[in-house]
Amino acid sequence: MLTKLEALVLGIIQGLTEFLPISSTGHLYLGRNLFGLQEAGLLLDTMLHLGTLLAVLVFYKNEFIYIIKKPFSKLTLLLIIGTIPAVLIGLTFKDYFDEISKTGATIGWEFLITGVFLWFADSAKNGYKKMDQISYKDAFIIGTFQAAAIFPAISRSGMTIVAALWRKLDRETAAYFSFLLSTPAIAGAVVLQSFELFEGKGETISLSALLVGIVSSAIFGYIAVKWMVEFLKKHSLKPFAIYVWILGFAVLFFQLTGKF
Repeated sequence: MLTKLEALVLGIIQGLTEFLPISSTGHLYLGRNLFGLQEAGLLLDTMLHLGTLLAVLVFYKNEFIYIIKKPFSKLTLLLIIGTIPAVLIGLTFKDYFDEISKTGATIGWEFLITGVFLWFADSAKNGYKKMDQISYKDAFIIGTFQAAAIFPAISRSGMTIVAALWRKLDRETAAYFSFLLSTPAIAGAVVLQSFELFEGKGETISLSALLVGIVSSAIFGYIAVKWMVEFLKKHSLKPFAIYVWILGFAVLFFQLTGKF
């Protein structure tokens, strides 16, 4: 049975790593293994994602109020176009990616791949585009990079920020659009997982533990979004690359030695 302390820690992990470019799914997998919760349950995963969805909705409340008032605006179309690649790939290969997410067999390599993209993100110089200058082509390309994050330890935020920088968005706008684009992706994951729960694939977890997980995920998700937008204005992504490389090599070592 999941304890409140375990729910708190997993909520913090989900909240921070959903928006820092280091992969939330990969870190949650490691966190579950740390607590011996390899089968923590779909219900917990859904609720933790709900927490980060709440965080980004609060952070972008003005943007979503605008979208509600003007549902056919360019911003709405950018989000739709940017979400299409993830939807197509996710629905087409859902069973395959579900299987590798459960086994964790590839996450070490995926952390390493994430690090490579983060390391070379700074090669994109002279980004100048603001939100009103993002093209539909930009949104589709950034969304295609987001689709790669269906692999469990490929960072969604990392890939979209890298793609945005390469498409000449300025650093602040790259982070800003990346997190805004995460909203339909996270919402879609919550909806799909909810359908599976109704099919009886969930696991019974105490309401108090769930609430702890949701609240901690929401609070730390909000902190991570706000911090990352400010961080990227003046700082490189290379420290995150070094972190996921260390983590990736550690995971591979423990897998090869049979200790993980």
